[in-house]
Amino acid sequence: MQDSSTGNTGAGLHTGWNGRLVGVVAVLAMVNFMVDSAITAPLLVLPAMLDHFETDQAAWLNASAMMAGVLWAPLLAKSADVHGKRKVLVLALLVSGAGAVVCAVAPTMWLFVAGRLLQGAAVAAMFLAVAIVREVFATRTAMVVVGIVTTGSAVLNIGSRFLVEHLAAEFGFQVLFVVAAVVAATMTVCVVLVIPESRVRTPGRIDFAGALLLGGGLAGVLSYISLGSEFGWLAVGPLALLLAGAAALARWFLVSSRKPEPLIDIRNLGLPLVLTLLVLFLAAGSYQSVLQLIPLVADVSASQQLGYGLADQTSLALLFAMPAIGVTLGGPLSGLLAARIGPAATLAGAVLLGLVGILGMFLGVSQPAAALGSALLLGLTVGGLGTAGFNMAGSLAPPERQSVVAGLVMVVIAIGGVVLNFVGAAVLTSSAVIVDGETVNSVSGIFGCIAIAAAGFVAAAVLAGKLVRGSRPVRAESRS
Repeated sequence: MQDSSTGNTGAGLHTGWNGRLVGVVAVLAMVNFMVDSAITAPLLVLPAMLDHFETDQAAWLNASAMMAGVLWAPLLAKSADVHGKRKVLVLALLVSGAGAVVCAVAPTMWLFVAGRLLQGAAVAAMFLAVAIVREVFATRTAMVVVGIVTTGSAVLNIGSRFLVEHLAAEFGFQVLFVVAAVVAATMTVCVVLVIPESRVRTPGRIDFAGALLLGGGLAGVLSYISLGSEFGWLAVGPLALLLAGAAALARWFLVSSRKPEPLIDIRNLGLPLVLTLLVLFLAAGSYQSVLQLIPLVADVSASQQLGYGLADQTSLALLFAMPAIGVTLGGPLSGLLAARIGPAATLAGAVLLGLVGILGMFLGVSQPAAALGSALLLGLTVGGLGTAGFNMAGSLAPPERQSVVAGLVMVVIAIGGVVLNFVGAAVLTSSAVIVDGETVNSVSGIFGCIAIAAAGFVAAAVLAGKLVRGSRPVRAESRS
């Protein structure tokens, strides 16, 4: 029997709304602002951070938080299913806030990176919010709410882009991390007061050793990609990192395949989930790698005649505001489409839209109108990708594994972002040129990064097509 005031089905899942549910959705959407403040917002001040720490390791300053997400996500996801989603969400917010404080006061690059690794715990906010939504709302309603929760905070990001640009120019890039710490503290209080604790628990153990092997292995491989372009691909140090990382990943794979309660159960993923994860890895990673180019391109003037450059032609904040607008629209639209045509078809549509946006960036590196249009399309893409990806994965998981599967989605998004960010940074570093005694990115390096991202979207489109052909149609919501 259904509760007419809340639309609560007999299974305890809501299809309607009341004041308390609106508050839950609003807080979860605001919590996801933490993900942006930790992962995307620092791109606004990337040139300033590179100058401050006197380094060209853009990927470490930018992608280290996302890399930490690879370690944090499966660990916190499993903990959420075992100990409760709200409790783990509070922990993630506190750790991320502490990391932001470290970044704000860090005197050296590597202490700053350590803060970014702590700040990466914010990635848990997104997948835990999705898991909470799927525990509260019935399937069709949840698909739409997931879109609101995962992208609703982008409305704030539109205004914050301009505010952060102004504050950073006035007080330095460190102010961005002070703001992130304040947001983390505020959201912690809101979660404790508004979000109910999970009713569904899954008894089990937490595989801390597996998390360390996975995170350490990925860190070793990515360190090789980052440092190899600077010190040589066959240099002893980078090669040692590559071998150690590969050994750790191989050990994690072998051990996880035998453990009764692995951090990620690689034996029971199933082909639809594997295809979904591969699509998200390629598409989300390609998007992140191109997003990394925006502040670098916007910091160069066309008068330097490098073949690219948007400085003095448009605002960096405006360039980052356009993806935020796209995300704001793309998430809810993706949720509505998923409820009608299915998450698989919606995911495929988002990938094709992203390919168009990426191709537009070939013109966008020198023409402001093309850059703004492509940025908007890429924002629509990432909003659609995240929502459809979480909805697709969630539809394949039982209630007691929602956090783990949502965390797995976040893991592959993080890995994709990290891998292609580092690959892009390596391409830029290896193709840099010297102009008037200063090392700058070459146009071939810029176009090379875009070409790699386009190839990633093409591969994702092929896999998404296979996923659509093998998916089942959306079933009507059952009511009792």
